[in-house]
Amino acid sequence: QTRGRYKSKLHGATDYFVGLTVEQKCELAERELAEMKDEIQRLKEDSEQTLQNLEAVIEEADVWWTDVKKAISDFEKDIISTISSKKGSIIASEKLLRYMEEKNRQRDLLREKLRLKNYLLKGYKKKLQQQLRQKEQMGETLCEVRLQQLQVRNAQYQEKIDEKNQELLQLKLTSGKTVQVLNFYKRKLQDTMKMSTTLMKDISQRKELLGKIEREAALVEEQRAEAESVNWKLQKHLSDYCVPPVLSYVQKKMAVTDLRNSLKAWERKVAVAKMSLQSYCRAWNQVKMSGN
Repeated sequence: QTRGRYKSKLHGATDYFVGLTVEQKCELAERELAEMKDEIQRLKEDSEQTLQNLEAVIEEADVWWTDVKKAISDFEKDIISTISSKKGSIIASEKLLRYMEEKNRQRDLLREKLRLKNYLLKGYKKKLQQQLRQKEQMGETLCEVRLQQLQVRNAQYQEKIDEKNQELLQLKLTSGKTVQVLNFYKRKLQDTMKMSTTLMKDISQRKELLGKIEREAALVEEQRAEAESVNWKLQKHLSDYCVPPVLSYVQKKMAVTDLRNSLKAWERKVAVAKMSLQSYCRAWNQVKMSGN
């Protein structure tokens, strides 16, 4: 467009000034050549700037993808491996809570950083717009190519601002969901801790009951050992016992009967002696009374 504009000016000037000399024609050609070189230099600078911006975007994407892979690896290493084990449920919950709190803190820092960057970009945009208004007020006119470049840059910055705003909104939504999940796991952890306290009390009571049962079992075992010892002695005595002959039994039975009869006779004699003693005591008492 610039080339066409300059050509149109050159043709208009040529048509207007019919009688141009060779020196004037050379001067016009050199001026157009210098303007073309300036335009090529500006295009080259803009291309280099665009290339640097694209390289920065690619580098940022690489850094972001590296962070994502590292976060996935850390999550699988610290959380998934702990949850997969059977004995680490409480530890896994605590690690998951700490992990989510750390991620929330990092998201908050990133959100604050993006907000500050967004604020700086808006300030830069406002500054550019103010400079543009000042130049327009001062009567300066930018060339069409430069104005298009500024418009393209402005559009790019606006797209970046919109992307960062979308990313910030997405981070806010993610942060809200993360906070909800964190509160859910906090409540679940509290319930688990209460259940753990109850189970610990129950385990303590059962341990006490088990100790009491073990002591009773030991006492019963001692009594069983004593009973076995007595039983063994009785069985040994029973095995060693020999039944006496029948004649000896009959003789001892007759001796017992005689002893019983003799006992009854002696009991009758004792009763008679007691009665005689009582009569003698009464007589003695009467003699003592008569003597007095």
